[in-house]
Amino acid sequence: MKAVVLRFDSPQISFGSVIVDHHNFIDDFPGKAALTGLIGNGLGWSHGDFDKLQVLQERLDFAARWDVEPERLIDYHTTDLGQEKMRSPGWTTRGVPEHRGGGSAKLGIHQRYRHFWTDGLMTVALGVSPGSPDIEQIMQALRFPARPLFLGRKTCMPARPLLDPVSPVRSGEDLVSILETTPVWDRSGNAVEPSGRLRACWSRGVVSERSGEMRCVYDLRDWRSQLPAGSRWRVEGLIGGKPS
Repeated sequence: MKAVVLRFDSPQISFGSVIVDHHNFIDDFPGKAALTGLIGNGLGWSHGDFDKLQVLQERLDFAARWDVEPERLIDYHTTDLGQEKMRSPGWTTRGVPEHRGGGSAKLGIHQRYRHFWTDGLMTVALGVSPGSPDIEQIMQALRFPARPLFLGRKTCMPARPLLDPVSPVRSGEDLVSILETTPVWDRSGNAVEPSGRLRACWSRGVVSERSGEMRCVYDLRDWRSQLPAGSRWRVEGLIGGKPS
């Protein structure tokens, strides 16, 4: 099979997880919905293209690996949504104003604890089943995106192009095999030999002979209703390198 090789490098990365009260928690790895939105954004799709986004989410699969382990940052926010400047519509990169909805919740002072990963670097092997967009179209969308791309929240702008500059497409038996044969990077983008094994994740059933911890993740989205919808099993374990 073939996979697109992505390098996630940003001062801050946010892989959204289940929100509890005022805490916007993060996951250790990206979710299917996040990668679907990333590609859809690059293709120029809108939230109204829910049928195309839903099909793309069902076709996607991936394996991810932390090349450089990140640190967790918790950012404390207070926002007075009653200010006049907050009542006015904001302009978007699409050239049209965007109004804030939410009834009574759109006013008053809100507190948020937003969690981020900082100073990490991740490699992702992204596969897609036959259909449109195919691997070439996805590569083109990520190389020349229709809109700015971000890794989680809009403030998490990539520090480098997302596609691997040397081998943006690699082949292998499965996504984990492809990930293991993809060079490990340091923060400067240099290939290095890791001193130990690296944390990674992959979908259940991709490979049977690898050990790891099975975890139920809630990373699927109903794109028509714009709500989280459904869960799946993911395996998290160590790959590559030399056992420590």
